[in-house]
Amino acid sequence: MIQIKRNLIRSIEKRKKEGILISENVPIRLRINYHGNRVDLQTGYRIDIAKWNSDKEKVKNGAFNKRGQSSSDINSGISDLEIVIEDLFKSCEVEERIPTPQEIKTIVKNYKTKGVSGLQEKNEITLFEVFDLFVKINKKLNDWSEATISKLLTVKRHLHTFNPELKFSDMNQEGLADYLIFLRTEKLMRNSTIKKQLGFLKWFLRWSNENNHHQNEDYKIFKPKLKDAPKTIIFLTEEEKKKIIEVYIPESKQYLHRVRDILILLCYTGLRYSDIYNLKRSDIKENHIDTTTIKTCDNLIIEFNKYSKAVIQKYKDIPYENEKALPVISNQKMNDYIKELGELAEINTPTRQTYYVGNKRYNEDKPKYELLGTHVGRRTFICTALSIGIPVQVVMKWTGHSDYKSMKPYIDIADETKKSEMNKFNLL
Repeated sequence: MIQIKRNLIRSIEKRKKEGILISENVPIRLRINYHGNRVDLQTGYRIDIAKWNSDKEKVKNGAFNKRGQSSSDINSGISDLEIVIEDLFKSCEVEERIPTPQEIKTIVKNYKTKGVSGLQEKNEITLFEVFDLFVKINKKLNDWSEATISKLLTVKRHLHTFNPELKFSDMNQEGLADYLIFLRTEKLMRNSTIKKQLGFLKWFLRWSNENNHHQNEDYKIFKPKLKDAPKTIIFLTEEEKKKIIEVYIPESKQYLHRVRDILILLCYTGLRYSDIYNLKRSDIKENHIDTTTIKTCDNLIIEFNKYSKAVIQKYKDIPYENEKALPVISNQKMNDYIKELGELAEINTPTRQTYYVGNKRYNEDKPKYELLGTHVGRRTFICTALSIGIPVQVVMKWTGHSDYKSMKPYIDIADETKKSEMNKFNLL
């Protein structure tokens, strides 16, 4: 996912009449600067210059304009407009593209046409406005990551595509079933993906119900049966790790050296990509890493082994921005480059992925390198640790897992690995 730097500036338009600055009933403008572009938008609101706070970029408390709109109505209306624009940018970041100025103008025009910006009075808050509120409030309360926000904005986008006029009353048993079919037939989603989408939707419907935005509780009893295959855990075997460590990297692909180092560190610490990305020099101690995880806020102490220590030592004297300990690139690029590294190392064992779309089962065989990403490091660490006999409770202290249920798939893999290793005696 890319990050688009932008800033939104509210200001009063400076207009003159016969050489004299107009000071009453002046339009409020919203200017967006991003990626070398400047877009000026009319908010649809006006205010006297004397009633405008330039420092805070808002109408002064208690002020009214000529149409009788209060400062709270105007400031809130402009904030709503900014949320719509931010949603567009965040969606574009997920899609890894830069929105055009015309695209911004069009989405703002469509938003105004619906009468939710302040050009018309709002009679009732809509489902999509409540969704914006849901994201805005919980982002502040729970310090949501950009990844969580992006996932929720994707949910909102799917709902809007399904029905731009969607209401809470539409989310009954029939409506939810129609939405499920839409995700399957229009968005071509697998059952596993649909489960996640419905989980996010139910989360929003539960929150909005608890906060008295609707009384429709059909979501509580909507439990469709979606077939799903057991999740395949992709990890690197000892032989595959050796291949990656020893593979020759050509001069034209020198960037893969750092990618390999970070992958090795993931494989020998069990940390998530987000924790490696945010690792600070202050987290590095003499014999261990002492860090608080981004996802779960767990404090972890992970002792060094010779592989993890070697990577840390390699970069210890190289300065990076924000006191970061390592040269970690974006997750998307990292995933792409790990696949490239895996192909170079000939990690090409045919690997089967099984999934369901509706009741139809699909089997998809791919070379293993196509399935590699940053996630493979943590999974490799767990599988390796269990297979060499490290007690599961010790592994859980390193990884931050809180229950055995989440560790069971790894334990099953470790058991299978031990069986295959024992069979080697039969070849003697």
